[in-house]
Amino acid sequence: MFPDALPRPLVTSLVEDAVTAPSMHNAQPWRFVHREASATVELHADPSRGMPRQDPDHRALHLGCGAALFNLRVAAVHRGLRPVVRLLPSPGDPWHLADVRFDGPEDADAGLDVLHPALSRRHTSRFPFTEERIPAELFDGLRAAALLEGCRLVVPGDWHTDTVMGLVHVSELFEAADEAVRAEIAAWTRTGAAGEAADADGIPAYAFGPRQYDVTAPVRDFGGPGRMSGRPSVRFEKAPQIALLGTAEDTPEAWLRAGQAMQRVLLQATLDGIASSLMSQPLEWPELRFEARDPLSAIGYVHMVIRLGYGPAGRATPRRPASEVLAFG
Repeated sequence: MFPDALPRPLVTSLVEDAVTAPSMHNAQPWRFVHREASATVELHADPSRGMPRQDPDHRALHLGCGAALFNLRVAAVHRGLRPVVRLLPSPGDPWHLADVRFDGPEDADAGLDVLHPALSRRHTSRFPFTEERIPAELFDGLRAAALLEGCRLVVPGDWHTDTVMGLVHVSELFEAADEAVRAEIAAWTRTGAAGEAADADGIPAYAFGPRQYDVTAPVRDFGGPGRMSGRPSVRFEKAPQIALLGTAEDTPEAWLRAGQAMQRVLLQATLDGIASSLMSQPLEWPELRFEARDPLSAIGYVHMVIRLGYGPAGRATPRRPASEVLAFG
């Protein structure tokens, strides 16, 4: 027996919430298909929106799609539905990432509903944070959020933080020396230059944040050398607070779980009044990614470095409308 059919306006509203998720360079590499006969929403990846040079294995693509999948779950619970997810349901189609049905048990993670207000409030902040330290109990809550999705969030000590930040700075040198990477970034950033397409994806200039004054910033400078040179220069926090999200495995299924855990952590941080940004640069280089992990932790593979702190929340960046990413079949 199939569950009751979902009205198209309801499915559209679910997808509108889902696409508020973060993705690498705001590429939004997802597609949704509503199979009306079985009341199933399928999540598919859109490889045409991948980053061949920075993400050749499509790990970051899976993380972004996993984050959108988590948002879909939150949106469903908020509307009284009971989502049940099956990851990678089509072995012959690697881009068919998940099926979501809505006939789960009555107690299907009702706690997701509390996260719904954060969907519209969570934005990446590439602005300086204060030096105020995040209380240990809030970090405990973020760790618990990751565990609920089968992943681990590690808050590194001083030496490990210094190591990771060093890798961030080395990755910037790698990036500056790689013309293909610079071209890929330029293709997904909008500087407002005359004749530039005003797409509903990519990173707009207002989300670049200011330039770093004196030393290297803990955020990627999407302005780049000679781009948006009129941005002000400011001092960022001296001691960035970061957390590393990872899993024991390094497979597409693990990436999807990590994407869901990442979004759960980001939404919980938003509710806690904590601003955030994602630091993927050192993880984009195989020779640096392994060095990011703590050999004493249970994390086998790091999938994201999350910068956390108190400061401006950042502004919303454009999202493609549901009509572009949702099909009914």
